[in-house]
Formats: sequence, structure tokens, C-alpha cells
Amino acid sequence: MKKVILAFDSFKGCITAQEACQAAALGVHAVWPDAVTSEIPLSDGGEGLVKCIQQILPTQLVNLKVHGPLMQPIEATYALSPDGETAYMEMAAASGLPLVPLEQRDPTKTTTYGVGEMLADAMHRGCKHIIMGIGGSATCDAGRGMIDALKANHCLNTDCKVTVACDVSNPLFGPNGAAYIFAPQKGATPEQVEWLDLQLRAFDKETIKAGIATPDLAEYPGAGAAGGLGFALLAYLKAELHSGINIVLNLVNFEAAIKDADLVITGEGKSDHQTLMGKVPQGVLTMSQKAGVPVWLLSGAIEDASGLLKQHFNLIKSINEGDNRELSELMKPQIAKENMTKTITRLMQNSNV
Repeated sequence: MKKVILAFDSFKGCITAQEACQAAALGVHAVWPDAVTSEIPLSDGGEGLVKCIQQILPTQLVNLKVHGPLMQPIEATYALSPDGETAYMEMAAASGLPLVPLEQRDPTKTTTYGVGEMLADAMHRGCKHIIMGIGGSATCDAGRGMIDALKANHCLNTDCKVTVACDVSNPLFGPNGAAYIFAPQKGATPEQVEWLDLQLRAFDKETIKAGIATPDLAEYPGAGAAGGLGFALLAYLKAELHSGINIVLNLVNFEAAIKDADLVITGEGKSDHQTLMGKVPQGVLTMSQKAGVPVWLLSGAIEDASGLLKQHFNLIKSINEGDNRELSELMKPQIAKENMTKTITRLMQNSNV
């Protein structure tokens, strides 16, 4: 009896990770009716982390009022383990770019204050461990807002462990820092980027002078993540920064799940040169290869001019190959799910796995 693991990321703007897994399972069972399939929806720690956690672990949702990126009142949510000891959250729930209207995007004005309010809420509830994804931020305040909120809620000196899902290695400031690399995507002009970089440098000096940060902390890989929020989490909350996909794979006990598997199938909306830089398929590939299990990569679109993906995965294929409909049609959830099922059915029929 065949054992197949289906471990997909979401196809952003199209289908969820869970929907991708379900559609893939239909394709497997069309050819191997008796196959044992395990559907494991995944996230690399960016937006969608909490939804992913909710699908794979028992949790309860917490809703709370916080201040958004422009200090406007909004409702944010995070997930809590049944024993109340672990919270799973995304900074984007309080300070994400989609929370700021296009014409108001300006990282010289946005704040992480709401992130601090979320953290404080979890700490007041007695959480001993907070796992936070920090992708998709609208901010470049080096976490000043978060710190202000933690101070206001008397939560700055805490022994709560904070683990950060972070998939960028940028330093706090400089040519590869938070301002120059990410602020333009958040609405900053070239002049504002320069000003923001100076602010990040000034904040670094402040924290060093206060004895909170060491002189080399600003260079720590990921310090520049989420507009410098990574730096504040490291300095003030002694957070640990880890690869998002590795955090999620450990949470779902992926190593045990793939034991004795015949095949692992993974994928995402678009696979390209960034896929092997900490994305879901790369995490799945690394762990599966260690276990000696072949891995197929099936994504909405695949760009592999260098042949790098083909070198690493046992098979790579776009689920839309041969379908000449417009992208807007292919992005419709029902069509994407049908193409996933059809592609896997076809591949399974010709496979010697």
C-alpha cells in the first residue's frame, strides 16, 4: 500500500494550502484508490501562519481591539493553544500592509504599536511561549511602537519566550537594511528611505547606550525584518529568529509524518529562484531528502531557466501546463483545484513510484 504525503503552501490569491492538499489527494486516489494520503497544509511563517496553525493544531481564536498601522482602531486575531500557554500570531494582523489604504502608505508614519498590544494581551493571559510570523509589514519603525505598547501595558520585562518566524536575513540598516530594501515597497520615496535609515541607526545607538543591545546586534541576520521589528524583538524580548517553514514543520512533526512514505508532493503559487531560499517547498525538500523520500514540486507557475529546481526535485511541473486559458481564469479556485487533480492523476498514471 502506497503512502503519499501532500504538503502544500497556499497558492496566494487562488486556493488555500488545505484546498491544494485536498485537490492533490483526489488525484492520488484516482490512480491509487487504496493509497494512504496525509494532507499537511503548510506556511513559511508569513501571512497565513495562524490559519495554517489552526488547521494542524487544536487552538482557540482570540479577538482583540488594537491600534492599526496608522493608530486607527482595528480588530486583530491570534490563536491560543488549549492550555493557554502558547500563542500563535502574525504581526500583519495588527501592522500589515493591507491594513493601510494605497494612497496612505507611508512608512515614516506607520507603527507597530498594535503588535505590542497583541503581545501584551497574550502575556496577560499567562502565555509562556509566543510564536510570531513577521511577514507583510507596513512599517519601518524598528519596533519602537511595539516597545511603547509593551511599556504602556507593563509587559516589557517578561520571561515569556518569543520565537519569530523570519525568512529574511537583512541587517537593521545600511544598503541591505530595512529601509533601503523594504521601505520602497511600503510607499517610501527615495528621500524618505534615507531619513528612515538614519532613524534606524539612531535607534540602534539608543539601545546600545541603554545597555539593551550589543553593538553587533543590528547586523544579526533578520534584524531588518518587518521594518526593523526583528531588531526590537531580539533586543527587548530576547527573541529567537528561525526559518518560518522549519518552525511549522516541527510543529506538525513532519519528520515523523514522512517516515515510510513512498512520495512527498509539495508546491506553491509560483516556484522560481526564491523557492530554495526558505520557502515551503525547500523546507519540505530538505527534510524529505534526509529521510530518502522522493519529492515532486507542483506549482501554479514554474520559472526554472537555470535548471536549479529540476536539479533538486525528483519532478517539477506546473499544474497549468497545456492549459491556454487566461491567467485570470486559471486563478479561479475551482479551475486551480481541477488542474491540480488532473495533473496529479496524469503523473501518477505514468509514474514508477
